[in-house]
Amino acid sequence: MRLHLKLTPNTQPVDFNYQHKLTGNLHKWLGQNDLHDKISLYSFSWLRGDVETSSDGLNFPQGARWFISFWENEYSSDLIEGIVDKPSVAYGMEVDEVQIVKPPEFKDKWRFKVSSPVLVRKNRDDDTREHLTYKDDDAGDYLKRTLTRKLQEAGVVHDDFKIEFDKSYSGARTKLIELKGTKLKANLCPILMEGDPEAIKFAWNVGIGELTGSGFGALC
Repeated sequence: MRLHLKLTPNTQPVDFNYQHKLTGNLHKWLGQNDLHDKISLYSFSWLRGDVETSSDGLNFPQGARWFISFWENEYSSDLIEGIVDKPSVAYGMEVDEVQIVKPPEFKDKWRFKVSSPVLVRKNRDDDTREHLTYKDDDAGDYLKRTLTRKLQEAGVVHDDFKIEFDKSYSGARTKLIELKGTKLKANLCPILMEGDPEAIKFAWNVGIGELTGSGFGALC
C-alpha cells in the first residue's frame, strides 16, 4: 500500500535535515503503535517538487510531494484517518490531497529509482560499522541480507532474488546525512532487482537497505 501526499507550500524555511520531521508525522498520524519496536516494514520518500535553496534552508513555493509505503495494509485506514484529523506536517506545510497508489505489475527484472538515499553498512571485527557505497562489490549482498530479514519478519519466504546498484548510472553519488547527531554516508543510485516478482513488490513497499523507517531507501 502506498499513499501519495500533496503538500501545500511551506511558510517557514525547511531545514536541510528535515527527515526526522517526516518520521514524527508518520507516527503522529498512526497514533499508538508498536512500529518503533519492530523491523521497519515500511518506507517513505523525501520531499519532492520544485525546490529553492538558500542559506536559511529549502523552499517549496509550489508545494511538495511525499509518499509513504507499507507492506502491512492494516495501517492504511489509521494513517488516512490521522492525516484527515491532523493534516499539518511541518514548516507551515499541510496535506492537501491523498492518493492511494497500487503497486505496478512487476516482472522478474526491475530497475528502481530511489526516492531517498540508500544506506548500506556491514560490521567490522572491532564492532564498528563500515558504510558501503554503490562502488563496493559486496554492497548488493548486504542489501539482500537486510531485505531477507524483513521478508522473514513479514512471514514471506522469497530468497530467489538478486539486488545490486546500477553501476552504469552516470549520476550515481553518495550523500552525507546527519540523523540525530550521527553522520551516515548513503547512496543516490538506482537499484536493479532480479528474481521473484513478489520479492520485488515487497521491496517497492518496504524500501531497500537500512533505516527505511527513518527516511532511507524508498523506491519508485
